[in-house]
Amino acid sequence: MNSSFTIPKFRLPGFVASIFGKLPQWPHTVVLVTGLNAALKMNLLPIDELTALEDKLFRVRILDTGGEAVYTYRDGLFRPVLRPDREPDLAFAANLSAYLQLLARQEDPDTLFFNRELEITGNTELGLIVKNMLDAIEWPNLPLLRHESVSPVGTMLTNSSICTGVAKPCNLRTLVGPR
Repeated sequence: MNSSFTIPKFRLPGFVASIFGKLPQWPHTVVLVTGLNAALKMNLLPIDELTALEDKLFRVRILDTGGEAVYTYRDGLFRPVLRPDREPDLAFAANLSAYLQLLARQEDPDTLFFNRELEITGNTELGLIVKNMLDAIEWPNLPLLRHESVSPVGTMLTNSSICTGVAKPCNLRTLVGPR
């Protein structure tokens, strides 16, 4: 991310969460799981620490959008959980701006947590493992991708080694894995 650009702290209007919270939540989960599996395939996540995540249930809530994603890590892949049968082992809740600041490395999880902008509930030890994994990620410098008929994310996925072949449609099962 451009270091001269700062993501401001903001909160979307309440009606956004009331509307989007009523929509199906599976698209949020699929997008998040696809991103996590892409990070796995790009060797951005420390594989030796992933065993601690095996069969754990995670939930990420975006408070001001009403979005929620529930997923697990099993057999080497992150997998969506569309109908969880139990409370998550670890749950995160924050506004969209806090998550964007985390991704841009503008803020760290500790600062957001102690400023009450990021809520973390569940297994404390698991929370520390995930936090340390996120801190250890070396984000690659991804080129700015432009294509008139495909979104930047779609272009990145179809032109990367994550999916087989250049400029072929990306197989979502490759990134998400079987149900």
